[in-house]
Amino acid sequence: MSARIIDGKAVAADLRARLAERVRVLGFAPGLRVVRVGDDPASGVYVRNKDRAAQQAGFNSATLQLPETTSEAELLAVVAELNADPEVDGILVQLPLPQQIRADAVLRAIDPAKDVDGFHPVNAGLLATGQPGLVPCTPKGVMHLLRAAGTAPRGARAVVLGRSNIVGKPMAALLLAADATVTVVHSRTQNLAAECRRAEILVAAVGRPEMVRGDWVAEGATVIDVGINRLPTGKLVGDVAFAEASAHAGAITPVPGGVGPMTIACLLENTLEAAIARRGLAEN
Repeated sequence: MSARIIDGKAVAADLRARLAERVRVLGFAPGLRVVRVGDDPASGVYVRNKDRAAQQAGFNSATLQLPETTSEAELLAVVAELNADPEVDGILVQLPLPQQIRADAVLRAIDPAKDVDGFHPVNAGLLATGQPGLVPCTPKGVMHLLRAAGTAPRGARAVVLGRSNIVGKPMAALLLAADATVTVVHSRTQNLAAECRRAEILVAAVGRPEMVRGDWVAEGATVIDVGINRLPTGKLVGDVAFAEASAHAGAITPVPGGVGPMTIACLLENTLEAAIARRGLAEN
């Protein structure tokens, strides 16, 4: 079989357009602040894309650029100012941070109501217990892609490959909340390929280029490839061997152009949700 391609660029563009319309109707510009420390090139491209997407959707977005030598105390002071700023609805501290700064300490310092990355322990706890909160952007984007593909998690066997706090764990929680039967597998799982083959929904988020081979994929499964890896040749590939998996999957995301665009779109969605909650407005 030849898998249907799940076009993340198109799904993200549709979501951004809907968010822009909601901002227009609501009549205010949600405030997003991205804090970047140092000049990591990959982070720079990502931050510029975030700013562009936010401004196009009518958000009040800006990036605060701090030098590589910024201390942890200095960064925490910036976060405290943003927490107190009534014009700021969402705060994102771009990772990775320089080695002199503990990322965990910084992420914990962000007001959970403004934590549009969804990484604060309060938001992680809300997600784990099935309560409303801000959800990590990449797993949230995956759920949008499943809906766009017409793949219903309810009653489906879902396998999440990877157990990170950023993707794997929240992904499992979202699928479970959507009534999927969820298995989380990882590098210590026995018979890893066989476990993946059981999945009707397979989400790969392990950070190893083309680890998931074609014979790991069940016939007709929906495959979501969260990974993005650069080979020595410079080519970008996911965690799934795309050509091999496409011969078995019913639907699959490409890399690039799959999950990546959804992460930024869902950051904007989180910022709008935070802005609405902070103003005590009812969701439409």
